[in-house]
Amino acid sequence: MPSNPLKNVYFGNFHVHTMYSFDAITVGCVTDPDAAFRWAKGEAIAGGGGGPDHKIKKPLDWYTVSDHAEYLGVFSKMTDPSSPLSQLEIAKRVTSKDPAVAVGAYTEALNGISTRQPDPKLSDPAIGHTIWQEVVATANKHYEPGKFTTFPGFEWTSNPGEQNLHRVVIFKDGARVPDIPYSAIESDREEDLWKWMDSMRASGMTLLAIPHNGNASNGLMFAESKTYGGSVLDKAYAETRMRNEPLYEITQIKGTSETFPALSPNDEFASFEIWDYMLGPTGEHPEHKVGGYIRDAYLRGLKLEAEGKGNPFKYGLIGDSDTHNSASTPEEDNYTGKFANENSPEHRLNGPPGLSKAQRKMVREFSSAGLAAIWAESNTREALYAAIERKETYATSGPRMKLRVFGGFDFAPDAMKAQDWIQQAYATGVPMGGDLRRSAAGKAPTLLIQAMKETDGANLDRLQVIKGGTKDGKTFEKIYDVALSDGRQPDASGRVPPVGNTVDAKNATYANDIGDAELSAVWTDPAFDPAAHAFYYVRLLQIPTPRWSTYDAKALGVEPRKDLPVSIQERAWSSPIWYTP
Repeated sequence: MPSNPLKNVYFGNFHVHTMYSFDAITVGCVTDPDAAFRWAKGEAIAGGGGGPDHKIKKPLDWYTVSDHAEYLGVFSKMTDPSSPLSQLEIAKRVTSKDPAVAVGAYTEALNGISTRQPDPKLSDPAIGHTIWQEVVATANKHYEPGKFTTFPGFEWTSNPGEQNLHRVVIFKDGARVPDIPYSAIESDREEDLWKWMDSMRASGMTLLAIPHNGNASNGLMFAESKTYGGSVLDKAYAETRMRNEPLYEITQIKGTSETFPALSPNDEFASFEIWDYMLGPTGEHPEHKVGGYIRDAYLRGLKLEAEGKGNPFKYGLIGDSDTHNSASTPEEDNYTGKFANENSPEHRLNGPPGLSKAQRKMVREFSSAGLAAIWAESNTREALYAAIERKETYATSGPRMKLRVFGGFDFAPDAMKAQDWIQQAYATGVPMGGDLRRSAAGKAPTLLIQAMKETDGANLDRLQVIKGGTKDGKTFEKIYDVALSDGRQPDASGRVPPVGNTVDAKNATYANDIGDAELSAVWTDPAFDPAAHAFYYVRLLQIPTPRWSTYDAKALGVEPRKDLPVSIQERAWSSPIWYTP
């Protein structure tokens, strides 16, 4: 496909685990990185867990395998009788047919990582080097420029006290990579990961990190004053963090971390796919919500910048997976679970064998996977990576709806009626992820927003602009409904009537006789303060459709569970556009 200077959108996942991850293989994953890439291209692969094969309905444009750096591939080698690793005592438990025994081996390994007391027999650098080189070679083998893109990657799994600080680390190309990934066994401090990344750049590599699951961090992901690693939130810290981490994963299987109802009490859509757990086996809830959700972080980042301390939370957005069976699950009606031992409707709804009551509940409340959408000139490593760096990305909760956002001071009210409006928007404004500086004339910023439903997917409900700002040393947020389907209008109090719900729970179906196929808006901030820092991001909502759990209930011939939503309003979130006085 030739390069398009006005850009196309490409969908994929960065956050994917295979049997080379120590937690994936102990719960039944039987597929390796090669299988993962073949799945993303549309092939069927073994599902594991005694269930059916996995096959995506519509292939992805790009994919990254990012297995845990800690004990990378070591547990998978224990299945090979010719490997010395198969003779270790823990190997008997890793390969046990008893799910409880295998999960126990995984828990033991994770505890060793979390407490910085790893098993030295599982951390042989020679083994890690060999497997990492295989991972990189496999990514390179599947790279087809212009058709299907891959990036070499791994996950750094910092998990202090069962609090999530994980990052996926990706490399721009497969020719310049380290001898071995950097793991949380070496350090669980984010500052040390960034220091290592800077040292890799000094040796000629191009790489970045993507943090995820702030909702499971107990407030550590976006610290209020001092980080877990001991840093204060000053300008140097902000510059270091943003140099290394341009994107944040807002949604995935372990829930959505846009905001939390208690943090955004005036947001009627704040409770979307909340997964409110720590990363341990007990089902403990995080005590601290502040520091765990990106909208709150955006707001505090504005305040820090207004105080001259820089903005350490100026992230673009993506959705992602965190699958542990090689196959992502962005299609609600094709959900196969996070782990291989969930590879049946009964195990997903009621919990796999060998798990505690709390663990079964955590599994039941998993979401389907999200997707990362990247606006780029072509489907190549170079073009996709450049788009990531400029944050021209957005997140979806799974569907492939298209969303474009531009910001500027000189857009006309009828700007989007012009045939070349996208070209003009790039020429006179900035796309999502961009920065606006104060207009010489003191004008308020205008957003051009275009949304289209997934080709064969559900219609759209509404477009919203979420604005955050600072005033008198405090922060505020406000939600504007800027485009509504079906000709709806807000009532006298500003409340918008719901779009409706056509979901038939018994048959797990819906009708596209509500909502619109496309929505657009030219929106100018009606409460603009040219002296105040602000951000704007767009949230696009679909009409309600059946949740994965409703499809599974139908497959089992039972009523949908009362403790899970029957329907879901899938959505997309654009990367913000920031205004700086």
